[in-house]
Amino acid sequence: MRRMTWIAAIILSMALVLSACGTKDAESVVKDLDKFLNSMEGYSGTGTMTLHNGQQPQVYQVEVSYSKPEAYRIKLTNAEKDISQIVLRNDEGVFVLTPKQNKVFRFQSDWPQKQGQVYLYQTLIQSILLDGSRQFTTTDDAYVFDVMAKYNSTSLARQKIWLSQDDYKPMQVEVSDTNATVLVDVKFDTFEFNPSFAESFFETESNMQTSSDNVDTLAPGDEGVGAEEGNVDSDTSTDPDAGTSVEQPTAGEEGQETEQIEEDDATSIAPTTPLVFTAMEALHVPSGVTFKDMTDIEYAGDQGVMTRYQGAYNYTLIQTEAKELATTLVPGDFVDLGFTIAQLTSGDDVHTLTWTYYGNQFRLSSADLPEVEMIKIAQSVLAEVSK
Repeated sequence: MRRMTWIAAIILSMALVLSACGTKDAESVVKDLDKFLNSMEGYSGTGTMTLHNGQQPQVYQVEVSYSKPEAYRIKLTNAEKDISQIVLRNDEGVFVLTPKQNKVFRFQSDWPQKQGQVYLYQTLIQSILLDGSRQFTTTDDAYVFDVMAKYNSTSLARQKIWLSQDDYKPMQVEVSDTNATVLVDVKFDTFEFNPSFAESFFETESNMQTSSDNVDTLAPGDEGVGAEEGNVDSDTSTDPDAGTSVEQPTAGEEGQETEQIEEDDATSIAPTTPLVFTAMEALHVPSGVTFKDMTDIEYAGDQGVMTRYQGAYNYTLIQTEAKELATTLVPGDFVDLGFTIAQLTSGDDVHTLTWTYYGNQFRLSSADLPEVEMIKIAQSVLAEVSK
């Protein structure tokens, strides 16, 4: 009997040793991640992102791809509203595409080097590596890190990151505010390291054409970006001066120069089939703020609507039809709205957040509205206005 007890004890001890050998501690995982991040050549993944900032959660399908050193392609789709946008970084710059509406916008930015996003693998791993006070736990199949979140929005304080124990692939990300309320949730369905990409995978025109071919979105005679005279960046592969016709504003002249650029662009092309303009409203209104008025306007030659709010904060939201060409915007800070990238500029004590959504361009301007509120308002622009 005593012999059987000793045998059982030895077996149990060996099991514990083997179990311990199969589990890595936080330091070992962090070292592995650092080495792997430096050796990785690229990745491709799909998943679902849910934003919880508004009254109703907003769900987006996410496709994210990266190829070393600086090529990115992110496709965000709101299936409920049949809206897709693509964010590209390639040798020509950073672009936001809305293929269904034949819209292309070009930004001057080093994104995503300084402004990462929750579905980018580099952003997640860097947040783990840089947080010396990281918290570490494990589940049956994942390493879980709780670290500081370093995004543009000050409302995003911490994030939990689930990585597969087998190969460090991302499984899930939860980003929370200071009250531990989850504001952004990303669940990855597929993820592949070091895939092979087609030569044109990250090219702007290829993405416009491929996405447009999937649905019947181009009007008769409309051959997409670059089809009409005056479209800057119409063919950068054959024209070395393409895109140089848009004059860049100097520091301190953001407001004046931006308007002039848009006026020039409005006269340079004539859309073959105008889209039906649908006014949209922001569902989020900060506490102490009330609706003031809404006015139909013509902004830089385009149909639009201006909505003003007053109270604890005073701000104006302008919506216009987006230009049907690649427009170079004023250099500014990139802001992650989740479903797209916005650009924050400042001038004459007024801050302006600019973004595109469903073929429309929005400009949210205020002298006293905090950035966190600007982001919440922008993320809530979903509903059509009932006038």
